[in-house]
Amino acid sequence: MRDELIKLLAGRRGHFRMESGYHSEMWFNLDRLFDDRARLRPFVSELARRLAVYRIDAVCGPETGGAKLAELIASELGIHGFFAERFEPPSAAGLFPVRYALPISQLASACGKRFAIVDDAISAGSAVRGTVADLKANGGVPVVCGALIVFGDAIDGFVAENSLAVESVARTQFRMWLPLECPLCRSGVALDTV
Repeated sequence: MRDELIKLLAGRRGHFRMESGYHSEMWFNLDRLFDDRARLRPFVSELARRLAVYRIDAVCGPETGGAKLAELIASELGIHGFFAERFEPPSAAGLFPVRYALPISQLASACGKRFAIVDDAISAGSAVRGTVADLKANGGVPVVCGALIVFGDAIDGFVAENSLAVESVARTQFRMWLPLECPLCRSGVALDTV
């Protein structure tokens, strides 16, 4: 399934600053995942099946790909679907500078529910981390994180620290570096614009 899922992505090599603040040599256009919903359906069904084991009441995804995935999984499982809005400060810098928050209209409904937090893909987990923090702050109970594909193993420490499980349809190796440790920066390779 991993190879089929990767075919749906538009990967590009270069030097990229990810939302988390980490640098990477790969960038994937995740919006393309949702271009062909019929082709995506088996992967969504598989992830939904894996998440259902955790007896979740609801699923929440960060804007935009995670929110689309959450909607599909919620429909598949017949549970509540939520989304977290993205807030990027004008001078976003450092690690994990972007914040995610549920809209005010969803807060009361989230309280006390067991959640799966999903994103189309997870690498450093910036969007998942922000969504987990906001759910916890507003009475939600995150129990599992899920993604169609997990790039690398950076998310594993976060889920372990927060007593969460992580599920995915596919996992693949992925290299990323702190800006000060980035070999591309040291070699003078300019950051690409996404």
